[in-house]
Amino acid sequence: MSVSKSDLIIQLKQIYPNILKKDLLKVFDIFIEEIMMALKNDERVELRGWCIFYQKTQKSRSSRNPKTGESIYTPEKKNINFKMSKELFKIINEK
Repeated sequence: MSVSKSDLIIQLKQIYPNILKKDLLKVFDIFIEEIMMALKNDERVELRGWCIFYQKTQKSRSSRNPKTGESIYTPEKKNINFKMSKELFKIINEK
């Protein structure tokens, strides 16, 4: 089962009934936007007790199309990596 943005907003609304739904949406959007801007600026995002997001650059390389065997140039690109905290790891792996 996956959790969507609307599911998270509904859960937050149940926890904080005095806050308007549109305000919760705005806060959530600002939170996500700040994470995206930090990653775009090559900054590391650390949410203590939960995870770390960081950007890694994959070097350009020569690769091969498996179907045709043709050599293809793959340009440099950036990836976002996620590293969970020890606390989250313990929670996920509890039985």
